[in-house]
Amino acid sequence: MSKRYAWTVFALGFGLLLSDYMSRQVLNAVFPMLKAEWLLSDAALGSLSGVVALAVGVLTFPLSLMADRWGRVRCLLLAATMWSLATLGCATAADYGEMFVARLFVGIGEAAYGSVGIAVVLSIFPVALRATLSGAFIAGGAFGSVLGVAVGGAVAQAAGWRWAFAAMGIFGLVLAVVYGAVVKESRLAPRRPSGDGDEAREHAALRTHLPRLFSSVSVVSAYIGSGLQLFVAGALLSWLPSFFNRYYDMTTARAGAVAGVYAMVIGVGMIFGGAVSDRISSTAPIRKWAVAAGSSLGSLLLLGLAFQLPTGPAQLLTLAFGALLSAGAAGPAAAMVANLTPAAVAATAFATLTLANSLLGLAPGPAVTGALADRFGLLGALRIVPLVALAATAAFLTGRHWYERDLLRLSGRGAQAEPKHPSEIAS
Repeated sequence: MSKRYAWTVFALGFGLLLSDYMSRQVLNAVFPMLKAEWLLSDAALGSLSGVVALAVGVLTFPLSLMADRWGRVRCLLLAATMWSLATLGCATAADYGEMFVARLFVGIGEAAYGSVGIAVVLSIFPVALRATLSGAFIAGGAFGSVLGVAVGGAVAQAAGWRWAFAAMGIFGLVLAVVYGAVVKESRLAPRRPSGDGDEAREHAALRTHLPRLFSSVSVVSAYIGSGLQLFVAGALLSWLPSFFNRYYDMTTARAGAVAGVYAMVIGVGMIFGGAVSDRISSTAPIRKWAVAAGSSLGSLLLLGLAFQLPTGPAQLLTLAFGALLSAGAAGPAAAMVANLTPAAVAATAFATLTLANSLLGLAPGPAVTGALADRFGLLGALRIVPLVALAATAAFLTGRHWYERDLLRLSGRGAQAEPKHPSEIAS
């Protein structure tokens, strides 16, 4: 495969991930409008956001396993079409119940995209770029959140919240058509002529590899640490528009635009975390864990301080640095999962990571924050949320303790064996 085609596949996959999160996060830009029109509580608003991540968490594993079995490109196209149509359904919702169902189908459509999309990307690039590419690809979620919140808020302010959803749905459908026209399964993984028994052997190999998704303490620690840390980032992405609306007296469009800047900072932090991880771990792979743990602990300290400060420039600046670190562990965690699981079940491995990210982080983050906001106020809730990073830090430190021995054991080396070159472990 040429480099040009590989980067084209990455760009289109990144574009679909933007659409994925634009469809998911446009809701947050119109929270104030829905709250006023339908008289919803913060808990109800949080559930509209959380149900998407919950559906992603529940369905990502079976759908990604299906993609490994029946074709990743085909599944990606089906997913993009479904979430785009469901987002158009949000635009026509008459009440909270209809909106909830439409949001549920957005989540069903998005369930396998992140895990399958990143598996496609990592399968066509050098292994030494895993953390960087993982961080960059996952950052598409934050950049999509930027566009979803900022563009959605502007459209809602100008034409009403229904058109905000409609714009995101149409954009997704257009991208799905382009992706289907350019990206072909045969060019990503050409199939050689095979005998009648090859398919059965493929299935047997797949079943053999699946237990390795949970076969080490370190890979389980990566799943848990990544999920818990995204609890913090998910809460910020969902509630910062409302925070600026309530505490800085910003309009819907202005609050969405400012929150979009912070979502972009979160995305930059994902890329930065992955790039730093690849850079400093080229000769000592265990340093990936230090990047992940450092990001988690740094976000705890900075965000905890930010929400204690009074409104003003100092709070906004501290919040920006905390947001930068809040998802910095995403790239290193994804790279560690790739290192510790077989390539034959790559999509399923990333589905397991997505499952943890959703069920431990992105689903409960917005919903729990909303419930806490009903009880303590939104500012009080945002002061509590960063404490989850303590548990994430503990998980990453546990993974660090077991990583090298797990990597040697899973690669078939003895406890005292040394790799021929550091890149053998890094990759």
